[in-house]
Amino acid sequence: MMKDVQAAENKEVNEGDLQFSEFPVPSYEEWREQAEKSLKGASFKDKLVTNTYEGIRLKPLYTKKDLEGILHLPSMPGTAPYLRGTRTFCYKEKPWEVSQELHYRTPEEFNEAAKSDLKRGQTMLNITLDRVSAFGMDPDQVSPEDVGKGGVSISSLNDITKALEGIDLEQTPLLVQAGCAGLAVYSMLIANTKQVGQNISKLRGCIGMDPLGALAKEGTLPFSLQTAYDLLAKITLYAKDETPELKTIFIQGDPYHNAGSNAVQELAFTLASAVETIRELQERGVTIQEIASRMLFSFSIGSNVFMEIAKLRAGRILWAKIIEVFGGDEEAQKMLIHARTSSWTKTKYDPYVNMLRGTAEAFAAIVGGADSLHVSPFDEALGQPDEFSRRIARNTQIILEKEAHLAKVADPAGGSWYVESLTDSLAKQAWQLFQQIEGHGGMYKALKNCFIQGQIKEVADQRFENIGRRKDKFVGTNMYPNLSEEKLAKHQEALDPIYQMRCAAVVTCRKSTASKEKEKLLGLLSTKSGQTVDTFVKAFGEGVTIGEWIHAVNQSDLNLPIIKALKSKRGAEPFETLRENSEIFKEKNGSYPKVFLANIGPIPQHKPRADFAAGFFEAGGFEIISNKGFDTAEQAAASALASGASIVVICSNDAAYPEVVPRLASMLKQNNPNITLFVAGQPSSEQAAIFKQSGVDEFIHVRSNCYQVLFDLQQQKGIG
Repeated sequence: MMKDVQAAENKEVNEGDLQFSEFPVPSYEEWREQAEKSLKGASFKDKLVTNTYEGIRLKPLYTKKDLEGILHLPSMPGTAPYLRGTRTFCYKEKPWEVSQELHYRTPEEFNEAAKSDLKRGQTMLNITLDRVSAFGMDPDQVSPEDVGKGGVSISSLNDITKALEGIDLEQTPLLVQAGCAGLAVYSMLIANTKQVGQNISKLRGCIGMDPLGALAKEGTLPFSLQTAYDLLAKITLYAKDETPELKTIFIQGDPYHNAGSNAVQELAFTLASAVETIRELQERGVTIQEIASRMLFSFSIGSNVFMEIAKLRAGRILWAKIIEVFGGDEEAQKMLIHARTSSWTKTKYDPYVNMLRGTAEAFAAIVGGADSLHVSPFDEALGQPDEFSRRIARNTQIILEKEAHLAKVADPAGGSWYVESLTDSLAKQAWQLFQQIEGHGGMYKALKNCFIQGQIKEVADQRFENIGRRKDKFVGTNMYPNLSEEKLAKHQEALDPIYQMRCAAVVTCRKSTASKEKEKLLGLLSTKSGQTVDTFVKAFGEGVTIGEWIHAVNQSDLNLPIIKALKSKRGAEPFETLRENSEIFKEKNGSYPKVFLANIGPIPQHKPRADFAAGFFEAGGFEIISNKGFDTAEQAAASALASGASIVVICSNDAAYPEVVPRLASMLKQNNPNITLFVAGQPSSEQAAIFKQSGVDEFIHVRSNCYQVLFDLQQQKGIG
């Protein structure tokens, strides 16, 4: 019976192959010929070839021929160069860690959120320090607005104890983004783990330092780079024996991504930082095996799904080659990746759209093979998330695993001619840029001479130009805005009480732990010979704060590194500022600034440009006064003047403009010279000159820089 079934199945397959083979397989040239015919004379290159920010030309069709010469394609998951992942069965063997950041200002708030979320699907505890703590300062050393900014405020062992109370670290992997304070937080964690009776050898995850990443983000460090690498070497060697499952080097691509870099730059700059870190640690006696096994990489995942998938795959290939050159074995060549959905792509307005953005970015990270993932809460750009937004972000990951079954397929992008070709192109271009950085003397020197900043600025400027022209679209912000949307009722905590509370906590800690033993340990930490991890652990156990620790270890550092810092941005910010200006105007005047659409002719005649004009001005927070159209210029002028609007847009078709625009413009300007008059469309230069002579101020069309037009208009009208 089984043989009969098998024979029948084989017969169906063979017949299917035979039927399929009856159809000729067209060549790429034949396909292109037909495509060009359908374009009716338009340029194939302009219409169907896409130029990316990475300088990669994306073709409309990829074939097997595009994979010729790519040597790593036959590799399997779990084998070098790890194109298809670092594990044989990928996520089926071990799913990615659900590693949500918990941006709460105080240790107590953080602990409450952490315990709640760990019970509800979060699998890795992700601790992001606020900028103050990450830079090695105590709350009473800074201004109130900096405390709790970007993460939790941690100053002492007491704070760590409160943040981790009731959490079993033997069962819960950690990711601590510690900035410059990596060794301090590591030491406090060791002290806390011993204090609660847990085994430090069972700690898993990463408590990482990235000196160059911190320098790029802040523009300086609290100690010299040499001291930073000294501390990193100490923690790495100590962890090898005492906490073998805990990584200590956290190389971040986020500062470059958030400043506006492209995928090639993020890859190249991150790899260059890692290579410089390897060289520095090798000089301090750490072997390549010890270094590579203690490294975790972090990348931000943007909205170009296939580019982001290719970025992670290319990163693994390049890293494997780099470690191979350094002499590391295949195990050392594995790149461990933490991914974070992009901050650049998130918006304050229409924030629920961020759920869709985060889902697409999370999908790209997972398909690309991330080992752990943070999905931004949809209200991240608005401030501290609440329980609902945390839950939605966390469940996004869980749905992708449990319901979309992304964990069941090894390298789901593998074999795609497009993705494989894109991965190869991205790897080659990132390698070329990496070599340029090496030519500058390494990552620090490239930051010092502003090569990195210049490279990123060039791409960021191009991005903002395209955002301004609405070529790059942010739905709900520069496209399809909704002026009537209800703002989220965000609970904004007063900063001063938190600041006072954190200052009081650190002052109390200093007073309650003042002792000769503490002073002795601080004195020991001020000497190079006394700067051992065991001494650090004892010092924090005696109540030393992060600020006191930094003061002790950097006393001999006279020349702190100083560079031009990379500023973190979001793409939607320029348009958000326009909207905010209009909202301020509304608060003062009772309504948004108004734009009257002088629609001429029947609906089919004026509607396309009227719709365009409405969306154009609404992106800046302007209220649109529309209508079903006027038969004459006189009717339109009378209605526009009666509306009281000081901004008017003439909307019709090109055929009507030569007769209507001069008459309408003249009537409007004679009756109200303060009216700013636009025409929707792009007339010829000769026609535009005639229209301007009659009173038209500006023309808006698909090639206009929407942001610049609206910015200039707000300045002219005193809006904001």
